[in-house]
Amino acid sequence: MKLTGLRHQIILALVILMPAICWSQNKLKYDKPSTVWEEALPLGNGTLGAMVYGGVTQEQIQFNEETLWTGQPHDYANKGSHQYLGEIRQLLRDGKQKEAEELAMEKFMSTPLRQKTYQPFGDLIIDFPGHTVYQNYERTLDLETATCQVTYDMEDVRFKREVFISQPSGVLVVHLSTEKAGELDFHWRLDSRHFRKSVQSDGDKMGLSVTIPDGVLRGHAIARVITDGKLNPGYDKISISGATSATIFLSAATNFKDYKTIGGNPDRWAENLVNRAVLEGYLKIKEWHLEEYQSLFKRFSIDLGSGDEAASAFTNERIRNFWKEADDPQLLALYVQYARYLLISSSRPGTQPANLQGIWNDLLNPPWDSKYTTNINIEMNYWPSELTNLSDCHEPLFKMIKDLSETGALTAREHYNCRGWVFHHNTDIWRGSAPINHSNHGIWVTGGAWFCTHLWEHYLYTRDLEFLEEYYPLMRGAALFFTDFLTEDPVSGYLISTPSNSPENGGLVAGPSMDHQIIRSLFKACVEASALLDSDQEFAGQLEAMIPKIAPNKIGKHGQLQEWMEDKDDPDNHHRHVSHLWGVHPGNDINWEDSPELMEAARQSLVFRGDEGTGWSLAWKINFWSRFLEGDRAYELVQMLLSPAEEPGRSIRGGTYPNLFDAHPPFQIDGNFGGAAGIVEMLVQSHMGYIHILPTLPSALPDGELSGVCTRGGFELSFSWESGELKEIEVLSKAGEPCTLKYGEKHVEFKTESDQVYRFNSKLKKL
Repeated sequence: MKLTGLRHQIILALVILMPAICWSQNKLKYDKPSTVWEEALPLGNGTLGAMVYGGVTQEQIQFNEETLWTGQPHDYANKGSHQYLGEIRQLLRDGKQKEAEELAMEKFMSTPLRQKTYQPFGDLIIDFPGHTVYQNYERTLDLETATCQVTYDMEDVRFKREVFISQPSGVLVVHLSTEKAGELDFHWRLDSRHFRKSVQSDGDKMGLSVTIPDGVLRGHAIARVITDGKLNPGYDKISISGATSATIFLSAATNFKDYKTIGGNPDRWAENLVNRAVLEGYLKIKEWHLEEYQSLFKRFSIDLGSGDEAASAFTNERIRNFWKEADDPQLLALYVQYARYLLISSSRPGTQPANLQGIWNDLLNPPWDSKYTTNINIEMNYWPSELTNLSDCHEPLFKMIKDLSETGALTAREHYNCRGWVFHHNTDIWRGSAPINHSNHGIWVTGGAWFCTHLWEHYLYTRDLEFLEEYYPLMRGAALFFTDFLTEDPVSGYLISTPSNSPENGGLVAGPSMDHQIIRSLFKACVEASALLDSDQEFAGQLEAMIPKIAPNKIGKHGQLQEWMEDKDDPDNHHRHVSHLWGVHPGNDINWEDSPELMEAARQSLVFRGDEGTGWSLAWKINFWSRFLEGDRAYELVQMLLSPAEEPGRSIRGGTYPNLFDAHPPFQIDGNFGGAAGIVEMLVQSHMGYIHILPTLPSALPDGELSGVCTRGGFELSFSWESGELKEIEVLSKAGEPCTLKYGEKHVEFKTESDQVYRFNSKLKKL
């Protein structure tokens, strides 16, 4: 059993010292090069992202830099639009939805109507002349080392290619080698699909400059090669001959400083990083990379028991076989660790948050602009962060919330004549906060409120009062907006949210249930935070008085949880969004202990909505069924999520690509994160004020072991189970809070001290 504390640190040290160990259970592997982007393997350090194709005759490494976007600093607020708010509300009261949407489109939407687009940067192309006939090809992505490797034999020579992106050094590293001296010949170049580009070659280095036409951003990438072979510089490529090994170092940067400021020097920044990498050398950079990366990745482990034979297959075959047979429990463990890997790779302290595609994009016009859709998708990206011991990776979202509180304050004034701050269902690198695209789905007012629940959840998991003190003003500002915005419903007398919508279903309405669930949760969190910080009691009292006046959840004529104030849900509506169940997950507005009748209604709504959906929708439904405590039902959705996205004869819309990327389709990364969180949610839950062990264990996962999983209250757990029964559990208390464990009908309550470990057997008796 893997344990926390000193033994965990010893294991980590051994892993760093012995990076050559094969960790097959945490490895993606293939016997062919990728032919499309969805087969390529992702690398990243939060700033740089890359997709490695693994070709033999030609290697393509497509790369991104997180701040390369279209557009420029811009205020999207529509000045004075609040003067039409009353008229829009009245039209909705009068049942004139179409007229309300038309007026909103004309007078209330952002300027311009659409936000901006995340861009690809360029490609590192490596050509290997004569490498056409080869054997024993293997392409892998090792999650333990964040390294992509390609190996193959050509005649009697073994060729090896190793690619990683170092966070400490800020560079992409490509190390090429052969087991036979002097047999490595290749040439390499940089290119980009941007029209405004230039390439400069000088000795052992090559630079690539790109300028985004729609905006002011400019990017510069530079690469240098170090080799024991002969260097042959050229105008548009650099050739190497007679080498045994060679290493290419690449970095990229833009002139972006922050959402208000352009003026950085990408040329100098990228060149400094590459020059420093050359001085340090491949071995030192790899050592630093492993030490830093594994300090995050090795905090958590998951083993789901049997299935070694299935796990020995290539990853694309495992996905195909799992859809048909579902007899590969270790594929679920791999999927969870892959999501953690993707989060580490796309969201680090000081970087931008993970967007709709994390940090990876190869299109000038990517789906949904590859920006930040905030009515489920970006929040879902961070569901595994606290749970799977990657709290650090949550930080970029918190910094974005700070930015949005600034732009959102202007939107609150101009669009609603309200204090506080608000933003809607999308944002971009320029932190747009006004409603975009169309009034029938763009006017959704609880994006900021939902984001603030992430601040509260971070506190619940860490018990970090200094963090809460720093971010409470943002929570307060979001709540302040709703103290002005909520208005009395003339029919029910309750306070309702209007105008808004239930994403992205049903058009512009008054009083969607999701809004009320989120607003109630935000108000309650502010009240609790005020008490913890011993401040702002007057405002907390105002919120406490408003909470019971907010429109409550209601059960409709079909036994369903109503999505709107009116009882108008269609049981045959199979829309991918199930927004009105937010209070079940990720919220806690509805639960089995406090409101079992509402849980039954929510379950009925989910049954009506159906199983099929996009990748992220399937992922959310896994979490719902986990909260409903139906493990086998949740597992069925896991099987659907992990089905091959492009398999002939499939009827399921979502699924998984050969490289384990989530398919909306096309690719969206949220399903990876939401699905991983849902799998762990089957094994441990803590939203009810106690830690529930194996609350919804599916019969397909009778044996397993989980280590380093985190719960609310500031606890880190390691436990194992066999034949469906808990064996033992270890609890590390990080904050010294009282702890309650529940397993089946058993429970135990005990006091803890910070940094102390507590062990229990299967009967929750202390060891």
